[in-house]
Amino acid sequence: MSPANSLKINEIFYSIQGESSWAGYPTVFVRTSGCPLRCTYCDTTYAYNEGEMMDIDTIVETIASHGTPYVCLTGGEPLIQKNSFELMRVLCDKGYKVSVETSGAVDCTPVDERVKKIIDVKTPDSGAFQSFNKNNLKFANVNTEYKFVICSEKDFDWAEDFSARNNLFETSNVLYSPSYEKFSEKILAKKILSKNSSARLQLQLHKYIWLPTDRGV
Repeated sequence: MSPANSLKINEIFYSIQGESSWAGYPTVFVRTSGCPLRCTYCDTTYAYNEGEMMDIDTIVETIASHGTPYVCLTGGEPLIQKNSFELMRVLCDKGYKVSVETSGAVDCTPVDERVKKIIDVKTPDSGAFQSFNKNNLKFANVNTEYKFVICSEKDFDWAEDFSARNNLFETSNVLYSPSYEKFSEKILAKKILSKNSSARLQLQLHKYIWLPTDRGV
């Protein structure tokens, strides 16, 4: 195995996509290892360090065995490994519908333009506030979605202001997701309605259809 053509992978699994505008589609998830952030609501802390090196050909073969066109590169933070960009390019060339879930702290410029970018924007109560790389605002378009995990009403107000100041509502899909079991989805829904927000409520579908011990989380 050549390190020049490999990534440190935590897991590869087949499940239902729970987030983004592709929610509900059967998807192969490629979870990379490592993340520079420590968000208060992180549900994949096991991916901080655990993983094994895999070459791109083996990753692609594993993906192909599941027979779905949807592939999501996630983490951890996938963009801290430079070979993730090559993996996404290879997958796009093969006709896969590829998305990447990123913390927003890493510049997305090297990401293949065919990839749907799900870019997190860390709120004040996230534990990683002000980690957002402002260069990622230049990708505000129909193929980019900005995700805000809302931990409090303060987070909601901040997300509304950030999205409005940066014209995200006009250019991209803006997703508001309640911090699971920490902020009520009902309260968030009411806030979106009362403020006439243009954000899209996202409930992390996978959290509601899988048990914690299932591979679908």
